[in-house]
Amino acid sequence: MACLATFKTTSMALLFERACREKGIQARITPVPRRLSSSCGLACDFPCESRAGVESVVRDAKIEVDGFHELEA
Repeated sequence: MACLATFKTTSMALLFERACREKGIQARITPVPRRLSSSCGLACDFPCESRAGVESVVRDAKIEVDGFHELEA
């Protein structure tokens, strides 16, 4: 299972990646999979077991996330 956060802007994706890494959560920028959106865009994958920590980072840093997704590998 893979967990992704999607964003409407590149700047939010970059902020998300940096804020997660500062809190010790592995996050990596990746293209949005075609099955989620046919438009170009960026997402960040992160360990699914870190979801609560990720949501806390998003709240604290006021990061605008378009959505959270769990995808079968």
